[in-house]
Amino acid sequence: MSVRAPATSANLGPGFDALGLAVQLYNEFDAAVRDDGELRIRVEGEGAGEVPLDRRHLVVRAMAEAFDRAGEKLPGLDLRCVNRIPHARGLGSSSSAIVGGVAAAAALLGRTGPDGGPDREWIYQVAADIEGHPDNVAPCVHGGYTVAYRDGGSWGVARLTPDQRVLPVLCVPGWRLSTERARGLLPETVSHADAAFNTGRAALMTAAVCGQPEALYAATEDRLHEAYRAPAMPRTLNLIGDLREHEKLPAVVSGAGPTVLVLCSVAAGAVTEDSPEITRQVDSIRQRAGNDWDVRPLHIEPAGVRTPSPHP
Repeated sequence: MSVRAPATSANLGPGFDALGLAVQLYNEFDAAVRDDGELRIRVEGEGAGEVPLDRRHLVVRAMAEAFDRAGEKLPGLDLRCVNRIPHARGLGSSSSAIVGGVAAAAALLGRTGPDGGPDREWIYQVAADIEGHPDNVAPCVHGGYTVAYRDGGSWGVARLTPDQRVLPVLCVPGWRLSTERARGLLPETVSHADAAFNTGRAALMTAAVCGQPEALYAATEDRLHEAYRAPAMPRTLNLIGDLREHEKLPAVVSGAGPTVLVLCSVAAGAVTEDSPEITRQVDSIRQRAGNDWDVRPLHIEPAGVRTPSPHP
């Protein structure tokens, strides 16, 4: 069974722990059942030589939890992971591993959705429970632009189609930042004024991404988390400040950082990377970022996690 799970960018500025976007950068996982019950793991790309190659591996842990939810025991596996999503950069690498593991388990268990594809609702519930928050899991599972939320004892999601005039551009640094450290810098409480400000901007973000990209600059303002995280990633916040002040581009922290997300757009028509407007914006981003950042224009991933037919 082969599974492909996309990278994601969460928060998008004001939508802390709620808004997310899937992009066309993928981790791929090949899983085959072994009759002898043994577990063999091979990792290529990001994390090779760093992640554990036993049952502590995040994909295996996700698969084991999914099998347990189904009342089954995880079988022996040959697992191959081809990782392209950088670790600890705010691009949802852990969500990709969790969603990929749960999706692989669902396929091996024979769980399919109404369209015959992945059982996305079941995958989403299990994966969000494992992750503990749904903002990266939701777009990884469903693709596009998502609004995720807690709904009683389960997880809710609204999946929307982004405007074709929007192109995410990611500035990925060579250094890492753990989500735990970034979250540890957040205050226990915020002012009512700041909460009200972000409520309006988060609502505006949905309108901007899904039909009014001319509003992206205003929609990406935040008062709940980015400034508090500045001590852990000053260069990230400096780049965001430069892009916003000097280039008037809607730049934000991607997830918990330290990657910077810039939501570029064109005035009319579907975006292409070689359109003059996009070329100008990407060139200005590269000039401001310098050599320490890997600037990657990436189209929005529309479908989320994919599980092709099992290998014969």
